[in-house]
Amino acid sequence: MNGFLAILQRDLRLALRQGADSVMVVAFFIVTTTLFPFGVGPEANILARIASGVIWVSALLAAMLSLERVFQTDYEDGTLELLTLSPVSLELLVLGKVLAHWLTTGLPLIIAAPLMAVMLNMDQNGFVTLMIAMLLGTPALSLIGAIGAALILGARRGGVLVSLLVLPLYIPVLIFGAGAVEAALLGISATAQLQIMGAILLITLAATPFATAHAVRQAME
Repeated sequence: MNGFLAILQRDLRLALRQGADSVMVVAFFIVTTTLFPFGVGPEANILARIASGVIWVSALLAAMLSLERVFQTDYEDGTLELLTLSPVSLELLVLGKVLAHWLTTGLPLIIAAPLMAVMLNMDQNGFVTLMIAMLLGTPALSLIGAIGAALILGARRGGVLVSLLVLPLYIPVLIFGAGAVEAALLGISATAQLQIMGAILLITLAATPFATAHAVRQAME
């Protein structure tokens, strides 16, 4: 656990020192969400109908912006090689880096989401479900994205490649995240969708650290 906390604190310090990354993610989320009313028109009913899908798609795309840098900087300066050789479990270190990524990208998106929901005229009945769904969904996005970030280590044009790798894997989170909010807005219980999202989070939490660590070791060979 000392190694986990050390890598978490280190990555958080680096992210705060280079605060532009978190600002860029939130700015992209806000700008992308704001573009939809210009495309579909200012009709309040239409915006309210598409609000949940727009917020989730924008959050998904914004979360991918910083994926390439989860391991790339450490790979280039040799830190990642030292981490793979350290006595601390690489899977635990990967979890620390993923948690740092979520705290600096996923959490700001969750904070910004209600503001975008208000802008899109979402009914207040969906706000709580939106927050719960994003609390369950955004960590899964970071965990899945870490696999893609590890697979592209050493590759050229890695940002494009990681998007192609992780986008198909993000689709279940998008479907059930937007579906949960839609259910709440229609007055239907969203428990089933939220339970599925919780299951997705647990599965990714159990499986992705091992897959990511294996990809990192392969990149170091």
